[in-house]
Amino acid sequence: MKHLQIEELCAQRGIKLTEQRKTILRVVCEANDHPHVEEIYKRANLKDSKISLATTYRTINLLTEFGLIDRLQLGDGKARYESINDETSNHYHLVNVQTGEIIEFNDAELEELKQRIAKRLGYKLVDYRMELYGVPMEK
Repeated sequence: MKHLQIEELCAQRGIKLTEQRKTILRVVCEANDHPHVEEIYKRANLKDSKISLATTYRTINLLTEFGLIDRLQLGDGKARYESINDETSNHYHLVNVQTGEIIEFNDAELEELKQRIAKRLGYKLVDYRMELYGVPMEK
């Protein structure tokens, strides 16, 4: 989701977006990787030197709490963040455990399989979280 769409959602939910919060939100939305808070802080601070690490933590927690950005735990001990994207909302992460690279992917078979499993167990799936961890195969 674009940062302007998320800004609209904030306004609808009564979340005050200061210029510093907007900058932090923009950094998360523009990230092509999955930055942790310290990385978000460094990038935001380059745009606005008045942004502190504490402000970054508070803003990230607020945006996560209201479901406006996603918090990911990908096995390296640091929470990582990504903007919620309607176009790729059903995507998965494959983490290269050797390098830490995170690959996003979609898979129609996996989508169907998770629905079939939930149905077989008598449930309607309302949410999920799944990350895959691996090493590159030798050629």
